[in-house]
Amino acid sequence: MTESAAVGQASVERVQSDSPWEETIGFARAVAAGDRVLVSGTMPLVDGAVQGEGDPYVQARTAFANALAALERFGLGAESVIRTRMYVTHARDVEDVGRAHREVFGSVRPAATLVIVSGFVDSRVLVEVEIEAFRTTKERP
Repeated sequence: MTESAAVGQASVERVQSDSPWEETIGFARAVAAGDRVLVSGTMPLVDGAVQGEGDPYVQARTAFANALAALERFGLGAESVIRTRMYVTHARDVEDVGRAHREVFGSVRPAATLVIVSGFVDSRVLVEVEIEAFRTTKERP
């Protein structure tokens, strides 16, 4: 679902995904405002099921694919990403998550942050990601 609203002079567009947390918590999967598109924390879920249980690399690849799918709704891809944030529950997973990030964004080289956190709403999740993208005037609706 896509929703648009005007805020001052800028239009704001929001898209939802099938994540049950969006409704429970009350947030949008992605929000576009002007030249920025922000994708919320994205877990490695497919059809509501955690993918790659116990495997941080698979979880990171899945989470990035989900986040990029939200960007596609705005006509954007990995090449438009300017910032990534990766949250992991264990320091031992940094290398696997970093490898997944490099495979997806290595040629793009966005600003990136990787943080170790105490956990997520689903204890099977090892990785959650956020991305931010830049869109030019020609990419806006």
